[in-house]
Amino acid sequence: MVLRKAFQVVPLLLALVVFMVSSAFAAPEYSFKFAGQNPADHPATAVMNQIAAEVAEKSNGRIELKVYPANQLGDYTLVFEELIRGTIEMGCISVPSQFDPRLELVYVNGFVRGYDDAKRVFAPDGWLFGKMDELISRLGVNLLGFFIEGMIGTGTTKPAVDPLNPAVAKEVLVRVPNMDVYKLAAEAMGYRTVTIPYADVYQAMQTGVCEGVNGYPVAAAYTALRDVLKHWYMTNYSLECLNIMISGKTWASMKPEDQKILQDAVSRGAAKSIEMAEEVDAKYMQMMRDYGIEVHTYTQEELTPLAEACATTWQALEKNMTKELMDEFRVNMAPGK
Repeated sequence: MVLRKAFQVVPLLLALVVFMVSSAFAAPEYSFKFAGQNPADHPATAVMNQIAAEVAEKSNGRIELKVYPANQLGDYTLVFEELIRGTIEMGCISVPSQFDPRLELVYVNGFVRGYDDAKRVFAPDGWLFGKMDELISRLGVNLLGFFIEGMIGTGTTKPAVDPLNPAVAKEVLVRVPNMDVYKLAAEAMGYRTVTIPYADVYQAMQTGVCEGVNGYPVAAAYTALRDVLKHWYMTNYSLECLNIMISGKTWASMKPEDQKILQDAVSRGAAKSIEMAEEVDAKYMQMMRDYGIEVHTYTQEELTPLAEACATTWQALEKNMTKELMDEFRVNMAPGK
């Protein structure tokens, strides 16, 4: 499948466009650090650069967004803390749950089973967006949009045993994010788990501290881990969603017309990502094959046992995420809703 033009642009060229657009105007009224966690050649970074270029153009240079990919300003847990403080203005990152376990809501496994589901679930007028914005805003951060990266699979350095049967031990120790939603789901699918900081995953796999990763979409796995991956299981048990956010202090300092320019640019970037996620996944799986990684794909019917295994963990999430929230989640987000 041919990837659309927006993701064919070389990241360095996009960064140059941002610089040239910004340089064409007078000194900016606002200069914001825009932190990302993915490499410079990742689609999320390309969208961040596109947002920055549009904002510079539409604001006549009054708003400058300086894009920092690849955890240059710290991993997502540190960046989120700085967003709360206002010392980093914007981020396109995962949302950590150390301040509120309910923020793991966006990462619950087993309820998004394909791209049609994703378009409904992550719509800006949907229940999930509203609930996440409500929870994040209590911490002093505003949600501007979701970057939909793609469906999540499992990458390993050795073959997993009977990967479609959750009742069978996979005999692979996988790294999971420090979130109950991922740990419980990975274990329900038959993996042993260990928590390792995002920035240290490559070295951990290289040295054998872990033997695989759970919680990575295809593009992130390829751009960050391709040298250590041997197998990729496209199990679609979850969907990677980065959150494009702005510090509440920063947002409050902006004029309404500038808030609109920024929000409109982010909304366009978010919409583009969800439209193109399937193509991004297909592109990066082919790049994996070309690189020598063995890619395993399955039908939705074949994946049903894994999705059902993930759904068995929802009740256990009530302990930290509250029964009230999970009841609301089940009403609004259970498959078929």
